[in-house]
Amino acid sequence: MSLGTIDRLTDAQRTELEAAAFRRLVAHLGERTDVQNIDLMNLAGFCRNCLSRWYAEEADARGLAVDKEEARERVYGMPYETWKAQHQAEASEGQQRGFADTHVVSKA
Repeated sequence: MSLGTIDRLTDAQRTELEAAAFRRLVAHLGERTDVQNIDLMNLAGFCRNCLSRWYAEEADARGLAVDKEEARERVYGMPYETWKAQHQAEASEGQQRGFADTHVVSKA
């Protein structure tokens, strides 16, 4: 079996491609403000808040000081409170049911 191009990438090339794909995902989500986080959670099991949390956690794992709000601004393209005010709609009963059916919600 021959190695495909992706198997011959250097670590730096792989990191560059992964970073570019992440930036495209963030840009795509920035263009799709009609897609609510609850819809992402119901369909894919993650949302913009998850991405921002992962970003901050990876920064922390590397000893970099990126707080939650900075990470959210990176993912949302603006302060989180601004995004919520401009784009977040109240979750419908159907969205809430879908979330409850697919996710364990802490009662604490």
